[in-house]
Amino acid sequence: MSAIRKQVRSSGWKLVALAMLCCGWAGNEFTPLLTLYREVGYSAATVDAFFGAYVVGVVPGLLVGGPLSDRHGRKPLLVAGTALSGLASAVLAAGPDEPTLYIGRFLAGVAVGIAMAVGSSWIKELSGPPYERSADSGASARRASVAVTAGFAAGAAVAGVLAQWGPWPMVLPYLVQVVVAVPCVIAVSRAPQPRPAGVAGPLWADLKVPAAGHRRFLSVALPLAPWIFGAIGLAYAVTPQLEAGMTGHWQLAYATLLSVVTLGTGVAVQPVAKRLDKLSSARASVVALALVLVGVLAMAANAAPRSPWAAVAIAAVLGAGYSIALVSGLREVQRIATARDLAGLTGIYYATSYTGFLLPTALALASAAVSYTVLFLAVAGLVGCSLVVVLFNSTRNLPTDARPGRPDEARRRGARRDAAMNTPASAAAIEIQDVS
Repeated sequence: MSAIRKQVRSSGWKLVALAMLCCGWAGNEFTPLLTLYREVGYSAATVDAFFGAYVVGVVPGLLVGGPLSDRHGRKPLLVAGTALSGLASAVLAAGPDEPTLYIGRFLAGVAVGIAMAVGSSWIKELSGPPYERSADSGASARRASVAVTAGFAAGAAVAGVLAQWGPWPMVLPYLVQVVVAVPCVIAVSRAPQPRPAGVAGPLWADLKVPAAGHRRFLSVALPLAPWIFGAIGLAYAVTPQLEAGMTGHWQLAYATLLSVVTLGTGVAVQPVAKRLDKLSSARASVVALALVLVGVLAMAANAAPRSPWAAVAIAAVLGAGYSIALVSGLREVQRIATARDLAGLTGIYYATSYTGFLLPTALALASAAVSYTVLFLAVAGLVGCSLVVVLFNSTRNLPTDARPGRPDEARRRGARRDAAMNTPASAAAIEIQDVS
């Protein structure tokens, strides 16, 4: 029995990652079906509004889910979020009337928000002692990134294939996720977790995250954040609609291809993201923004000819930028945050990043007056401004433990911080809840 518990503890992060994958699946299964909803009569603006309803759900899931998990533990929140992802898919399967789609997309957003804020924090806690013998400083960020990206990719791929070639294209893709959610709920309920802090005082007080005012967070993480999901929103939400006239009855398959290429590239470049990450600078963030800038400029060049194959290559570039940005920004957050506000700061970071998903809606509204070539050039200008800000602050305002040559002071600072916050200063002091 003890051997089984030890195995569960050592692989606990995988159970959390499975739940994050499930929620990511629910969040992105709708994306390749955008053209399908256009075909049944919804306007481009309405379809993009369905996309926006998801973002509206993500934000409270991120901002409230993290503080709640600090109080009551990661497990109850992520179990509820995973179950909610299945409920969201069931609601979407009951569509396609407009109110049902808005509700389903909102619920899917809440589930993804909980998964990203709570799951990322939980994986970080399970990626070192006493759950694992040694800790890779960047492992938890990469694990969380791969989990949610793989979920996004699986949701898009399965939904797109079933909608293009299977029966009941507006029902079956969602029902598959409902079936997947059931074992994922059971799995994450078995994951170990540190004992919750039992924070006193009103919940609204926890919504204040002092670390959000850290100069490094404001000058590096926040300028980067909107372009994380802005990049993939351009790749697989905007592009399929622009290429609709070129792809004919293969629109669904093409939209699925763009999603898989974008997110598959994101998973594939994770080893590169690991090598780019550097404690003493924002090198990875600079590379990520440079890739997004190249991708957006290429979209501007392709806006007139609208070559479907060029768009696939552009999607790969944007997918690489997305993935490196996601990991590098999360690493910045983890270096800045204390044990008390890790989930809260992660939630703020992700909430800011999800504003990028509003970009397709903004472009759709503006395209009535301005060409997409001009719009993409304007977006490229904004990305360029963010790149300049991050580049200028690349080596500024580093957290103490990220500054070269000061490991002893960093350890003393970390010990004082843990003691002040009444959290364990060593792995041996962490109390483990029963895994059952």
